[in-house]
Order: sequence, then C-alpha cells, then structure tokens
Amino acid sequence: MSDEMFALLGWAWDVDLATRLARRHPVRPAAIRTLTGVKDLIRIDPDHAATVDLTKPLLVVPLPCAQPPGNRLVIDGWHRIHRALGLGLEQSPAILLDPGDERACRLRGGDI
Repeated sequence: MSDEMFALLGWAWDVDLATRLARRHPVRPAAIRTLTGVKDLIRIDPDHAATVDLTKPLLVVPLPCAQPPGNRLVIDGWHRIHRALGLGLEQSPAILLDPGDERACRLRGGDI
C-alpha cells in the first residue's frame, strides 16, 4: 500500500506512484481556477497551507467518466491551490498524467 493516497468520494489514487509516473510528463502552467471544481469537498489545514512550496507542481489526472473541461482532478496539491488562491495567483505549475498513468495509480473507483 502507498504511503500517500488521495481519496475523493468512492475513488482513490496512489500519490506516490503518480509522482513517479509524473516524471515522464512536462511541467506546464495551469489556470488554478479551472482545477477547483471539487474544492469544497477538500479539507484544508490553513497552517499547513501557509508553509507549502508553490513551485512544486500539482499532480492532475484525467477522469475517465467525465468530459472536458471538467475531467481533470488534482490528486496532489490542494494546500498549494489554497495558498495560491489566497495570494491571488492565477497559475500554478502542474503535471497532467495521461489516461494510462491515471489508471495505473487508481486504487479504487470507476471500473475497478
């Protein structure tokens, strides 16, 4: 089992594996607000958010059951998003995994 996991509703991803898979993909700037669709479902520790490194890329996966543009989900980086929004930032570095990588790091949910 992974050390770090992101779970949302009935879905979960192995963040450690996603981080390793992300090394194959480029870091690109992402519009933060386009990634915040589920923000109200995420628990944020404001004290922790105040200390996060905003240069570390968000990890984003494409959801197989949703259509663009709402098919992207941040599986690592919600405290960074919280801090960035609080600072008025519009963009953050991000890595978008491909569908094969998303499936490889998904622990439950979807068609599993």
